[in-house]
Amino acid sequence: DTRRLGATIDVEHSHVRFLGNLVLNLWDCGGQEAFMENYFASQKDTIFRNVEVLIYVFDVESRELEKDLHYYQSCLEAILQNSAEAKIFCLVHKMDLVPEEQRERIFRLRQEDLNRLSKPLECVCFKTSIWDETLYKAWSSIVYTLIPNVQQLESNLQQFTNIIDANEVLLFERATFLIISHCQRKPHHDVHRFEKVSNIIKQFKLSCSKLAAQFQSMEVRNSNFAAFIDVFTPNTYIMVIMADPTMPP
Repeated sequence: DTRRLGATIDVEHSHVRFLGNLVLNLWDCGGQEAFMENYFASQKDTIFRNVEVLIYVFDVESRELEKDLHYYQSCLEAILQNSAEAKIFCLVHKMDLVPEEQRERIFRLRQEDLNRLSKPLECVCFKTSIWDETLYKAWSSIVYTLIPNVQQLESNLQQFTNIIDANEVLLFERATFLIISHCQRKPHHDVHRFEKVSNIIKQFKLSCSKLAAQFQSMEVRNSNFAAFIDVFTPNTYIMVIMADPTMPP
């Protein structure tokens, strides 16, 4: 239950193993004013050294936007001094609290401000909420930038898709079910389908674990397509979608 999650106190460290041998060292820095001042006064060289990715979360309903932006720029200055090659991502969070008809406009305005204030660095912005698939999409995009040799991976996936004559092929990280890469031969109207598929599979895996069973594979067919999900490598699942619903697995 997300309502029971407390505020981050100072800096919390965690390690996430991704794709088997890629270990992500996460430093979750609390956003309270006293902590922010301390980061820049005494911990700057420690926190901002050897950073690959900076993810800055803005509360879209914050009443202290000017202060939020000041701290953001202080982070960017520290990044420039200690990790100039780091990638910058901004999450404009709690978008579910904004009336739906205003969300796109407010996000675009915030995005323009952040792009301007981030120079000479470049930032990528995402509008996010814990109540839909937007956080998944943001994290998939962020982790994608950390995957080594990703261009070669995409090229191989394209060849595989063509060889088996699939409509679409998706590659998921096994533990998190974040999307690593995908290839589609026909455009699809639902831009959130990856996030939806991932959520369905994660819920199904959870149901399996409650029954002391382990998720291995899944097959879905209807009159329009056949979809297969199976283990691909020790660290990935693959999903193959075929236009022919009679196609054997």
